[in-house]
Amino acid sequence: MDLGLVLAKRYADKLWTLIGSDYESLEWKDSSKKPTKKALEALWEEVKLESVKEQVDNLRREEYQKVSDPLFFAYQRGEVTEEDWLNAVKSVKEKYPNPYSANSQE
Repeated sequence: MDLGLVLAKRYADKLWTLIGSDYESLEWKDSSKKPTKKALEALWEEVKLESVKEQVDNLRREEYQKVSDPLFFAYQRGEVTEEDWLNAVKSVKEKYPNPYSANSQE
């Protein structure tokens, strides 16, 4: 578990300090109750998946800008077919699949 990532994603609005990477080094400075190690561990899979999704979104965005966006504008000018543009979009989605669904191309 990446404790720092869990805290940053789920407790960004709280005051805390983490020196090192283990729960014992978590200093809770907030007035709210310090989450238990078990509670933080329970959030890990969800946070990890969100982090992967963010990475995929960033990779897709870069690839769309390089590959499919120019084809979209070429399609609008009548220089390529709609199918050419849609195939480029599809290839980006296949290259960087959505981690929330192995079969999804969203």
